[in-house]
Amino acid sequence: MSYVLVEYPREGICLITLNRPERMNAMAFDVMVPLKEALEEVGYNNDIRAVIVTGAGEGFCAGADLEDPGWLDIFNGLTVPGIARRAMRVLEDVVRTINNLPQPVIAAVNGAAIGGGFCLAMAADIRIASEKAYFRPAGINNGLTSAELGLSYLLPRAIGTSRAFEIMLTGRDVDALEAADMGIVSRCVHPDQLLEECCAMGERIAGFSQLGVEMSKQMLWAGVDAGSLHTHMNHEGHAQLYVRMTTRNFEEAIRARKEGRRPEYKD
Repeated sequence: MSYVLVEYPREGICLITLNRPERMNAMAFDVMVPLKEALEEVGYNNDIRAVIVTGAGEGFCAGADLEDPGWLDIFNGLTVPGIARRAMRVLEDVVRTINNLPQPVIAAVNGAAIGGGFCLAMAADIRIASEKAYFRPAGINNGLTSAELGLSYLLPRAIGTSRAFEIMLTGRDVDALEAADMGIVSRCVHPDQLLEECCAMGERIAGFSQLGVEMSKQMLWAGVDAGSLHTHMNHEGHAQLYVRMTTRNFEEAIRARKEGRRPEYKD
């Protein structure tokens, strides 16, 4: 049985589904390693313009698999601390892969996003939630820290420090409506409309210049890391000039607007 399903619901759209609903799509290695491989493969598929990640069943991803996390050959010969660190690296690589993907990644959060599942959702570029979804930083509830897999970096940048500190230090649940209100997700929708909403968003993105979208994603994430406005504007300017001078996209956009049609970007 495949624990990661890869489908193409519409032209230019890839849907990747975590497919172990009986365990709430927990982050066992036989789920996370195939997820990373699927992401890497689609990243090199230039026909794919947007990627949607979701979970099968009632959960998006329940975080650590406490029942049976599995075993990888890279753990052989290591002591327990070494295994733990190597295991964390495997999960961290999934977050990095999402971040580095050239295509925008939309998290279709269909249900519980707990612990590492919360982190997985935050790693996406855009998050849309079902009304049944909720988010919980699990570590603090289990005698650990709630800071894992980039959450203490990504969440404050998404919603501000005060709200992020409160959520991560209390370990409370954030339902879909509150998540939309504070900016964890862009919006929440009826469960039956979740994938339709995400596909429609992916199609809109696919209608733009491929290079323009890729550079926009890169600049947005660079802005999150920017040390200063001056430095970042300099990077933005170079990216904009690169797209302007190496493609005919701008001319096509102006021509299409004058002719009352959708632009057809070739570059």
